[in-house]
Amino acid sequence: MRTGIAGLLLAAGSGSRLGTPKALVEFRGERLVDRGVRLLHDGGCHPVVVVLGAATVQVRGAVAVRNPDWRSGMGSSLRVGLEALPPDAGHAVIALVDQPFIGVPAVERLVRAARDGAAVAAATYGGAPRNPVLIAREHFAEVARLAVGDVGARPFLRAHPELVVAIACDDVGDPADIDTPADLARL
Repeated sequence: MRTGIAGLLLAAGSGSRLGTPKALVEFRGERLVDRGVRLLHDGGCHPVVVVLGAATVQVRGAVAVRNPDWRSGMGSSLRVGLEALPPDAGHAVIALVDQPFIGVPAVERLVRAARDGAAVAAATYGGAPRNPVLIAREHFAEVARLAVGDVGARPFLRAHPELVVAIACDDVGDPADIDTPADLARL
């Protein structure tokens, strides 16, 4: 029986606009990759799988897998990560390494939605779906098929709005991401 809820952190990019791989960026005394792993663990995801690519780093508390095709974009990292999840993981909460203000309660709400029967859920901010997202294993193949180039689960979510349970997270986080040195300074 597949009852586990795994965490999947996408952290393979080179951070070309930032000038360094985002996984390595120190934010408030902690690397973004470590912060993302902690977010997923503390939110109730076990195990946590981290997809790396541009940087190879030791990550405590997670299973690190390498995406050899990381240059092709987020889609290939999502596919590698989904394939790396253990067979007992019935769901995955997927998060991005460059969103340091996503709060643990957002992940907890997605985990709760899975336990309440949701197959697909997305954290929303201002009513708009963002990250993290929850995907049930039964949808992994289609999510992977649609994740091409620099997009992740978004094409699947747009193709199946009837499946998506919106989880309001305005009160527990901010989806602002770090793409440039200006973003990092602002945040």
